[in-house]
Amino acid sequence: MTMSTLKSKDTRVETTASVQDYLGAIYDLAGGGRPVIGARLAKHMGVSAPAVTEAIQRLTRSGYVKVGRGKELTLTAKGRQVAEVTARRHRLLERWLTDSLGLDWTDAHEEAHRLEHAISPRVESRLAEMLGMPSTCPHGNPIPGMAKPPRVEPFPLAQAKEGATVIVERITEEAEADKKLLEHLWKNDVRPGRRLRIVEVAPWAGTITAAGDGQTIALGLPAAAKIWVYTPESQA
Repeated sequence: MTMSTLKSKDTRVETTASVQDYLGAIYDLAGGGRPVIGARLAKHMGVSAPAVTEAIQRLTRSGYVKVGRGKELTLTAKGRQVAEVTARRHRLLERWLTDSLGLDWTDAHEEAHRLEHAISPRVESRLAEMLGMPSTCPHGNPIPGMAKPPRVEPFPLAQAKEGATVIVERITEEAEADKKLLEHLWKNDVRPGRRLRIVEVAPWAGTITAAGDGQTIALGLPAAAKIWVYTPESQA
């Protein structure tokens, strides 16, 4: 990773905070491994379906987004460039807020969202240097433009088998948007690097139960699908 990457031109100067939010949200949701459609975007951002439809039309006309088969949304090269800058600044800020200022996950996520639109390329560069050029945010999501984290073969916790041992890779941005879930994970110390043993998978109840470091946590399968893990054997 070279600092020239971080010192590149701010590609967002001609976009509004609203455009940055939408492009960043599409980028975040795409990292969850499922197609991004308007309904998911509306839920993730907490806005109405008509508002999302109107925004998608604007983003498409402006060349930031493409709408494909099944109304799946994908970022164009132009849209991805803006989204990556937004995501990088958000995730660097989260790292600073948790590691240096001692905020918990939930507060850090909310504060980073407020600050990400105001941070300049110069401050972004200095922040990355001060933090030691981290490869991920506190939730384990990769920071665009930084060194890639160790290679593993992750999968959703909801797909883990009973009796298996897994290691938490990341809490997806979709999970981060769920304040109660984020608080629950923080309270139960479910974070990147944590080793979990799958105690029970109960599809009839819609839950999965895992144990780690003396704590046991039960999660609904939809929530567990937003947490990505890997087996110790898959670690490079």
